[in-house]
Amino acid sequence: MNTVITFPGGSLVEQALVVGVHAAPEGVVVVLDRTPFHPVDHTWPDQPGDSGALRVAGAEVTVSEAVMAAVSDQGEVAVGAEIPVRRGAEGWTWLVGHRVEAVPSAFAAGALVEAIVDAGRRAGLSRGHTACHLASLALDLAVADLWRKDPGSDALGTPDFEGRANQSSFIHEDGAVDEYRLGKSLRKAGFDTEGFAATLADREERINAQLAAWVASAAPSRIDVEGETIVDRRRWVCALPEGTASILCGGTHATSLAEFASIHVALDLSDPQLLVMTTTAVPA
Repeated sequence: MNTVITFPGGSLVEQALVVGVHAAPEGVVVVLDRTPFHPVDHTWPDQPGDSGALRVAGAEVTVSEAVMAAVSDQGEVAVGAEIPVRRGAEGWTWLVGHRVEAVPSAFAAGALVEAIVDAGRRAGLSRGHTACHLASLALDLAVADLWRKDPGSDALGTPDFEGRANQSSFIHEDGAVDEYRLGKSLRKAGFDTEGFAATLADREERINAQLAAWVASAAPSRIDVEGETIVDRRRWVCALPEGTASILCGGTHATSLAEFASIHVALDLSDPQLLVMTTTAVPA
């Protein structure tokens, strides 16, 4: 049975049953039938997994990070980057694993466990992920006039620079770093890379003005789910003044833009082929 998850609703503590304890190169992985822990995705590891603790029968172990795990129909167990297929692939049971250094004997299959997420870290990562999406939407708006062809639309109906050019994203507490490839394929798609480079400071100013307006709106933010397991699709939804943005996303998020004092980006084009956008959020 796929692991039931409760983090989309903001849960930080759950009672759960141990369904498996597996040895892994980086320690031991404890699998529960349900969990409030958000795991790092093995195919797009933009948001780190939650950390925290597991308690059972008076014993407590530290969870360094929650990860994806999977068991094939043939009984093959794979953890994290070792998983050979994309999340949700047929023929596999999909699980959330909790990395620990070692487990006492009380952590046997069927044991009742209290799973406790580090609330401060979760909040910081959630703000970082929400800020990351907002910065990407603001970037799309700021460069919309540089397209000569239609690249498709983002969640606000703006030309989708993010979808076309993003090659990596790393979320941390209260911030993120995104990289965008500005190469030949993007120019062929109709984007004016030279015009962008020549107006970089102006584009950054536009993004930050847009982010300030969105923070001031205190718009509500939430996660919509299609089911209760780790492989069911989830969406980040935010009712911005320009329209409601809805983006497929497996991470965690702030519940309102009122949680931010500010969100600010810095654009770096030291390499003309690579835009680096650093997003910094200040909590309210």
